[in-house]
Amino acid sequence: MTKKKKKEEEPRVHEELKGFKMEINSFGEISSSFSIDKINEFLNKNVEDKKLKDRDDQSKED
Repeated sequence: MTKKKKKEEEPRVHEELKGFKMEINSFGEISSSFSIDKINEFLNKNVEDKKLKDRDDQSKED
């Protein structure tokens, strides 16, 4: 049996993440075309953290 060749298609991404690529090398190390700080900034702005959603920091008990 022959293996099917994978098509190298560009994934659909958010406009702010155009050009973002992640690869895993033979040692299992993850490399990215964007810095971790830029990725975290995007996630903080666009994704709601489920763990912090119902947190009520305004009424702290002393």
